[in-house]
Amino acid sequence: MPQYDPAIYSRILTSLTLGFHIIFATIGVGVPLLIALAEWMGIKRSDPHYTLLARRWARGFVITVAVGVVTGTSIGIQLSLLWPSFMRVAGQAIALPLFMETFAFFVEAIFLGIYLYTWDRFKKPIYHFLLSIPIILGSSGSAMFITMVNSFMNAPAGFTLKDGKITDIQPIVAMLNPATPTKVAHVLFSAYLTCAFILAAIAAWSLLKGRNHIYYKKALKLTMTTGLVFAVGTAVVGDLSGKYLAEYQPEKLAAAEWHFETIEKAPLILGGILTEEREVKFGLEIPYALSILAHGTPDAVVKGLNEIPPEDRPPLYIHYLFDSMVGIGMFLTLVTIIYLILRKRRGGNPHRRWLLWAILLGAPLSVFAIEFGWVFAEVGRQPWILRGFMRTSHGATTSEHVDTMLYLFLLLYLVLGIAVTRVLRRLFRNNPAENELQSISSGEAHKR
Repeated sequence: MPQYDPAIYSRILTSLTLGFHIIFATIGVGVPLLIALAEWMGIKRSDPHYTLLARRWARGFVITVAVGVVTGTSIGIQLSLLWPSFMRVAGQAIALPLFMETFAFFVEAIFLGIYLYTWDRFKKPIYHFLLSIPIILGSSGSAMFITMVNSFMNAPAGFTLKDGKITDIQPIVAMLNPATPTKVAHVLFSAYLTCAFILAAIAAWSLLKGRNHIYYKKALKLTMTTGLVFAVGTAVVGDLSGKYLAEYQPEKLAAAEWHFETIEKAPLILGGILTEEREVKFGLEIPYALSILAHGTPDAVVKGLNEIPPEDRPPLYIHYLFDSMVGIGMFLTLVTIIYLILRKRRGGNPHRRWLLWAILLGAPLSVFAIEFGWVFAEVGRQPWILRGFMRTSHGATTSEHVDTMLYLFLLLYLVLGIAVTRVLRRLFRNNPAENELQSISSGEAHKR
């Protein structure tokens, strides 16, 4: 019987919680922006279809926020219970962003309540739209501050560690560590992109089911247009992230690209299988691409994994996570480009069934990309929980009951997952209710 290791169980439980929470956190960050865009389009064009989009999306958003609160609270509890040594050392440095994350969420929750209960209560709709701005700032700010905590774990800054005690703490420096700019930007852009595809998939499914109402076509137009903007933004930030890794975490970049020897004009490898002799088979090698990704020039020298002590090297399977993220990002970008080309071209049909199926496929793929990204970020930092200062095994609890916690939280997430799926399916099964669309159509006909 294998020996019980609380560090392993702590990692599994934390991974399970983060993997479940990140879905609802992503929705919580991205959907408010799309709700605001829909309402703005409705006001600007005096178009009730866009206003109805904002209303319907807001109803579903509230449900995901509720689940996000539960799982977010779980993460806070687990940080203290499962990683007490880490929190004793780093807790003082990251206390400020943790507090600011809670404050940002309170702002979002307060204004969300006001936003939901003040529809049609203003003489000018623009005043109701303005209520969405604090919601966007709160949701995106919450993601920004919690990502700063993760950035600090990858690039610790703003403190001195002496005899296991943290001194000379500079909270602002800790928050604005070298990893913060690229990590925060990547989290925000990828969240907006994922939510654009999730909402686009709802419209695409309705069109595939034969509901050819203009409402669904407008929903698709809005989400695909914003999707292209965020897809390009995600790609640009991804390039900057590669340059950050080359400078501050070269071991992660080298492991992700199976790059073992320090050489100039380094190629980038896509796919493939790594043999025991560290030879790559069946991979696609792109000349100079890794040097360009790492340093911006084709003849740059890229540090190899062989220069990293074996005990400090990340697992090599993160290569597949990296490739999956890149592949999915390229697919999402291509789908949005094709949609907009067909929409703009004379005689083009952006509602072809194969394209609608591609949009529908893009929704789960974008969620998988988010999951792969966080696994890549966390596993790629191993064996460190606080890079260069504390190993993951040293930061974990020594409790004998982590396995029991794992089973209980697994049950909780299973119940939450089933419940939220059933509720959202009922909400969007008739999206929107036919009488709402008929009311809009009748009102437009009356105006004419």
